[in-house]
Amino acid sequence: MNPQNLKLSQLRALVAVAEAGNFSEAALNLNLSQSTVSHAIATLETELGVILIKRGRYGAVLTPLGERMVTQARQIQELLAQMVQEANREKGLQGGNIRIVSFRSVSTHILPSVIAQFRNHFPDVTVSLTEFDDTPEMEHAVRTGQADIGFTYLPTSPEFEVWEILQDDYIAILPPHYNINSSRLTWEQLVSYPLILSSTSCCSSLILKYLKKTNFPLNIAYHVREDSTILGMVAQGLGVSIIPGLAARPVPPLVQVCQLPDPLIRVIGVMVLKNALHSPAVYTFLDALRQVGRFNKKAV
Repeated sequence: MNPQNLKLSQLRALVAVAEAGNFSEAALNLNLSQSTVSHAIATLETELGVILIKRGRYGAVLTPLGERMVTQARQIQELLAQMVQEANREKGLQGGNIRIVSFRSVSTHILPSVIAQFRNHFPDVTVSLTEFDDTPEMEHAVRTGQADIGFTYLPTSPEFEVWEILQDDYIAILPPHYNINSSRLTWEQLVSYPLILSSTSCCSSLILKYLKKTNFPLNIAYHVREDSTILGMVAQGLGVSIIPGLAARPVPPLVQVCQLPDPLIRVIGVMVLKNALHSPAVYTFLDALRQVGRFNKKAV
């Protein structure tokens, strides 16, 4: 006998007859005709070459072999139900995992409230967060399927579907003893102090491109990776820095904040891989971002 000839409909009919004790009630429970259920059992017995159910005036009675077969048929049905449940969890909101990659300032000031709100509504969905220093690393993680959602600077590659989250102004931060008479620095004032700049490529390249606007010589004293370290060094009077406003929060009490000679803005966006098959949980998380007012517009 070829096991592939067995049909799930036959196993369902066997279990239904065993539970009902007769063919007519089993047919009602399966929403089938009695002849269809009877035919399913008959063909199953023919395929197996054994008798599973004895028909009589008092109903349908399982043979000893039939009882063992019903137990196995129920196990098969339970496994099928588990397969369907796993699939639904993966594509739905009753389970699964959303993988997010971000940089520190977004992870600190934007994501906690969004994740908390999302988890309150969908506690069975796991949200994992990985921090990177540079946007190219985050774009690579989304591009290669290591992450579902990522944050980056706009504009970015057309392979991503992106939404603008916010426009973050860069600020100048100065030590407490520097005498500044205006809320906005001049170029001459800015470059007259030792500069403490970020060493991360995405932020560093943006700031260095900005500093090319001046014809004054630059005194770049330090390249530092962590925003908190930059703030600490400025507070100790080791120099001034140009830093995103979001990354500077909370500004230490003794550190002075000034506007730059010309505006410098980083546009932060959230991205998913375009044309990829995303789970409903991913889009629901993006909706959670929108509901807390973090979406400005869909970026082109």
